[in-house]
Amino acid sequence: MFSKISGLHRSLGAPATIITQMKSTRAVGSLPRRQAQVTDVGGKELINGTGDIPPIFNTRIAPGASSTGADMLNKSGLIPLIHEQVNSMRPIATPIPRDRDEFWRKVPVWQNVTASEFLSYRWSVANTVQGAAKLLKFLQAVVPKQVPIDKSGIQMQTREEFIKDVLDGVTAATMAIRMTPYILSRVNWEDPRHDPIIRQFLPMKSIMMPDHPKLTLDSLHEEADSPVKGLVHRYPDKALFLPTSVCPTYCMFCTRSYAVGADTDTVTKASLKPTRKRWEEAFAYIESQPGLHDIVVSGGDSYYLQPEQLTLIGERLISMPNIKRFRFASKGLAVAPTRVLDESDGWVNALIDISQKAKKAGKAMAWHTHFNHPNEISWITSDASQKLFEAGVMVRNQTVLLRGVNDDFETMSKLIRGLADNNIFPYYVYQCDMVERVEHLRTPLQTILDIEAKMRGSIAGFMMPAFVVDLPGGGGKRLACSFGSYDHETGISTYMAPAVTGRDKENKVYEYFDPVDSLSRALPAAVSNPVV
Repeated sequence: MFSKISGLHRSLGAPATIITQMKSTRAVGSLPRRQAQVTDVGGKELINGTGDIPPIFNTRIAPGASSTGADMLNKSGLIPLIHEQVNSMRPIATPIPRDRDEFWRKVPVWQNVTASEFLSYRWSVANTVQGAAKLLKFLQAVVPKQVPIDKSGIQMQTREEFIKDVLDGVTAATMAIRMTPYILSRVNWEDPRHDPIIRQFLPMKSIMMPDHPKLTLDSLHEEADSPVKGLVHRYPDKALFLPTSVCPTYCMFCTRSYAVGADTDTVTKASLKPTRKRWEEAFAYIESQPGLHDIVVSGGDSYYLQPEQLTLIGERLISMPNIKRFRFASKGLAVAPTRVLDESDGWVNALIDISQKAKKAGKAMAWHTHFNHPNEISWITSDASQKLFEAGVMVRNQTVLLRGVNDDFETMSKLIRGLADNNIFPYYVYQCDMVERVEHLRTPLQTILDIEAKMRGSIAGFMMPAFVVDLPGGGGKRLACSFGSYDHETGISTYMAPAVTGRDKENKVYEYFDPVDSLSRALPAAVSNPVV
């Protein structure tokens, strides 16, 4: 097709750049969805003031101008062909519909931030709230003078009381504070105590509970299952590679609280710095294991890999004959989706290129992300997801079941349908891991069983996630409903993991423990020493 156009453009006097642009421009999303990186969400027009097809492709003839070239193109049938190619380019700089909600302006400190600023990933990084000092300053600016204590709004507390509660929680928590402008702008700041996003990322000391005595920092025994630092090999054909230990936003319930993020008052982290030496040791191990076929690249978060690092890891995995599939795990799509749309940032282009290279090599690459509540989804999420979908990137989601966030059928159903509508495939819903300082976020096993039972058959099977328990002690993921026994009085459920062997795991019985406050009778004396 391009050779046919190229053969004619010289004789017709058409600019040679037409062909070059058609060949090199990647489709990045359908016209109505593309972000106007040079415009505002309010519907302001493009820099050229029209939003029309650029003059180079415009077939309208100015008065007095020669129509010979255009006539010849029309007669040859190439004008429709050129327009078809132009449309397939889907340029980025197209106007955004006027009804797009500039939701970040509801946050007082960002009420004058334009869409072009908010959609800039560089702006997002510069305005990320990180550490107790920045958190204090931010909360003082956005929290109202009075905050509801109960959901009815009858009981109130002052702004200062709420902020003290949060800062006391920061002191007690295992995870450092880091929140992106995007996720902070999805919070209902009029009622922050009951907001499902706040509950995930900002600790409040008043709602924290004493730990179940079985909670540990590394509940999944990842360090014990690591043949080299930063590589967990538990399943026969799959390994977890941890190239970094930094995330765009830190979750209070992180299963990797032993390593991820900065040190806290309660935890000195086993940091996984992104050094080439450590990476090479991990690559050498992967290559030495012919039975390994599937690699998860996580962390931390692969969003904190530079584009060239993402490319290096992807190309290295593609080159390994034993590796058939790999996934990049990142919460970025949920907490900083603007990066996907920011064409001045190279991360998403590197991801798309690796996806295409993997396909050409007959291998599968996917992005595994992490949404927990419908409020995390916005039109920015939809546009970012559409861009990835059109570029052929498989995106799957892993949700964690959290008390007071998504532990009811209505919320979980809305979340899963919202993901499915954005071509983000619901993959797992996890029972919350038994990590320290998250007792107030854990639910009894019965909760996940009830939600799955009610949801089964309510949505297409290929959009139905697996509801799983990642077994404490390193047994891996098992369907929540596959327990061997479940004592509702003691809250102890048991599981077997036949496929997970080594390190004395053959025929091992794994136990998951419900939160203490859900039990109908006291814990046995052997496990009754809670940590405050």
